[in-house]
Amino acid sequence: MKRFPLVLAFILLLTPVFTRFASAQNEQSTGSRKILNKVVPTYPAMARAMNLSGTVRLEALVMPNGTVKSIQVKGGSPLLAQAAQAAIHDWKWEKSDHDSTELVEFKFNP
Repeated sequence: MKRFPLVLAFILLLTPVFTRFASAQNEQSTGSRKILNKVVPTYPAMARAMNLSGTVRLEALVMPNGTVKSIQVKGGSPLLAQAAQAAIHDWKWEKSDHDSTELVEFKFNP
């Protein structure tokens, strides 16, 4: 029982080291517009500590200028979804004459 705080402290100290290299392994986008700039989500430290993996599905409403107007989570862990949403906000699609809805899926593996 005395080792638990020591182990927890060790994990918390190493978490920033691991999160620097951990990110979503794969992403897929299905939509009509070409993606010009992708940002890979950072794997959350808490998710790594919990050994949490899974798929997050998002629906992004993209404005005619190619920037994201809004995002809806369509499935996945809320913890992983936050990281995916933060990344999608920085994505850039090609310009268009109208808004479009783009579906994006991220697969997180620790």
